[in-house]
Amino acid sequence: MLGSITPLGERGRGSRWWLTTTAYVVGSVVGGVAMGALAGAIGAAAFSSIGLTARLVVLAAAVGAGLLVDLGVVGVALPTVHRQVDEAWRTRYRGWVWGLGFGLQLGTGVVTIVTTSAVYATWLAAALTGGVKTGAVVGLVFGLSRALPVLTVARVRRPDQLLRVDAVLTRLAEPSRRVACAAGSAVAAVALVGAVRW
Repeated sequence: MLGSITPLGERGRGSRWWLTTTAYVVGSVVGGVAMGALAGAIGAAAFSSIGLTARLVVLAAAVGAGLLVDLGVVGVALPTVHRQVDEAWRTRYRGWVWGLGFGLQLGTGVVTIVTTSAVYATWLAAALTGGVKTGAVVGLVFGLSRALPVLTVARVRRPDQLLRVDAVLTRLAEPSRRVACAAGSAVAAVALVGAVRW
C-alpha cells in the first residue's frame, strides 16, 4: 500500500494526496471498527459463559498456534482468500473514493490476502472481549495500525524517492517478520501470565 498512495502518484492521477490518504485512514478505521464490533457481538454470544482465565488461555493458545503456522513449523498454510484490492480503482475513481474503498477492505483485515496469523488473533481477541464496544475498540486500534504507515511516504514526490521506499521496505521485510513473531510471543506470554493471576 505504501507505494500506491504517495504524493507523486496522486499528483500523476490528478488527485490530492492528503484527501486520498485521509479517506484511506478513515476507511481503514471504519472497517476495523465494524469488524471488531461484529467479532465482539459474536463473542458476547459465544463466550458469555467462559471466564476471564479461560479466555486468556484461549487467546494464548491461538496466538501460539498462529506463530507456529507463521514460522512454518507445523507445515500448514495460513487460511486466506486469494484476492487483493482492485488496482484498477486508482484510475477509474477519484482519489478519495478508491482511498476509502481500499481502506475499508484493508481495515477488515480478512477480505484480502492475510499474510500473518496476527490478523486472526486480533479478531479472536475482539471476540474474547465479549462486547460490541470493546470489540470495536480492538478494531479501531487495528484499523489505525493498518493505515497510519501510509504517512511515512508523505514526502515522496520524485521517482527516485519512491524507489528508495521500495528498497527500504524490501530490506525491512525479514526484520519486521521477526519483530511480529516476537510481539506475538509476548502477547501469548502476557495472556498466560494473566490467566495464572486470575
